[in-house]
Amino acid sequence: MATLAFPTPAAAAEPMHLPRNVEAEAAMLGAMMIDNRLADDLVDRLEPAHFYEPVHGRIFAAIKTLRSNDMLATPVTLRPMFEADEGMKELGGPAYLAQLTGSGAGLIGARQFATQIYDLAMLRALVSVGRTLVERAMDTSEEVNPRAQIEAAEEELYKVAGDGGVENSIKSFAQATTMAVKMAERALNSGGNLSGVTTGLDSVNAKIGGMHHSDLMILAGRPGMGKTSLATNIAFNAARRWMRDMANGIPPSESVGAKVAFFSLEMSADQLATRILAEQSGISSENLRMGKISKAEFGQLAAAAAELENLPFFIDDTGGLSISALHTRVRRLQRRHNNQIGLVVVDYLQLLTSGKGSNENRVQEISEISRGLKTLAKDMNVPVLALSQLSRAVESREDKRPMLSDLRESGSIEQDADMVWFVFREDYYTAQREPKRPMEGDDTKIFEDHAKWAADMERVYGLAELIVAKQRHGATGKVVLKFDPTITRFSDYAGY
Repeated sequence: MATLAFPTPAAAAEPMHLPRNVEAEAAMLGAMMIDNRLADDLVDRLEPAHFYEPVHGRIFAAIKTLRSNDMLATPVTLRPMFEADEGMKELGGPAYLAQLTGSGAGLIGARQFATQIYDLAMLRALVSVGRTLVERAMDTSEEVNPRAQIEAAEEELYKVAGDGGVENSIKSFAQATTMAVKMAERALNSGGNLSGVTTGLDSVNAKIGGMHHSDLMILAGRPGMGKTSLATNIAFNAARRWMRDMANGIPPSESVGAKVAFFSLEMSADQLATRILAEQSGISSENLRMGKISKAEFGQLAAAAAELENLPFFIDDTGGLSISALHTRVRRLQRRHNNQIGLVVVDYLQLLTSGKGSNENRVQEISEISRGLKTLAKDMNVPVLALSQLSRAVESREDKRPMLSDLRESGSIEQDADMVWFVFREDYYTAQREPKRPMEGDDTKIFEDHAKWAADMERVYGLAELIVAKQRHGATGKVVLKFDPTITRFSDYAGY
């Protein structure tokens, strides 16, 4: 190895030398060309950008290309690819390829060299993030936004940490089956029907099996249908189940509850808390907001607040979040809570931004956001429940039940989602169709029309449908629920 003429990159002339081991890069590339079986093993562990010396990165990329086409990667087969390479010419031309294979020492430690090359690349990336952070912090020529800079730095650090995860993401069939058996065991221990995080609604759990890790679930509905109320109910139920399971000594890995991160982009934290307190105390949320409560009811409210003091329910009501800022905040919460955040709720998808500026087409932006939410669910291995608006096309149909085509602004929402739910309340639309109220002296038809409407209203009042329009894990269909509008609570409906 000592006889090799290793390249001296321009970066080496910098006052602060970046972490690197050019000798290890050369030895590993030589070993890959000598033994292509080694090349097949190592090409997925690294990327060309992981090499400090650019020529080495290009050689690695060329080896990867040849092996992907099932061709031999040797100095002879690689030579035509580097005849015009200016960097290679500085090292003596394509003859440098043969020089790399001159010593077989790299054959013994090639895998260790690959690990070291990757680790040093990570250190260089950290240096780059640090330098960028310092430069941004020192630049006060533009609007100063320290929090945005911190979140951007956290995002860059996460990219560094997440790089090179190919090997970790590959699981043997034995590992995959072990995970599947554990999921089935969890469902069995919970009493059946529940292999994911509970919604707190038995009829919904029976339909979907709970909210599964790494799933993106879209809950959509027209304004007034109660989608925020349902999302809040589900999030609260999961957090309360977690709190009870911990009190009962159930290990976190066996709990079907979850610590919840709720990102409320439309409603403030106190408004969200008011809804939950109204539901738990049985006091009308409207009366609660306006202060129209008795001392006895205030006592109920105080008791409910005390009971829920330690509820693992964390609310972020920052408006205008970008999808990358959302990722950063979820990761930060995971670190603070020992990776026990088990459910993320976003209210609602259309209020997120892609963070790429106003030039982006809105449909493209929504596509970017939905992909980002699915990536968040997979990276964090938690279910993500995102609320979404529906287009006005629903209102123009006689049957107001939503369909997948009603998802607003992008078909990619349907594509990226593992489950799509619609919440529909027929009583909302029936109430709007109330005919003229009959008065003394009106003809019989007016009385009959109103009586017919009243019968229809009685039939549907307080009922809601959760329509499961898409489900990767099972069948579609609907679940009928009860809805109490005074305390905005959804519950199981026994009469269906």
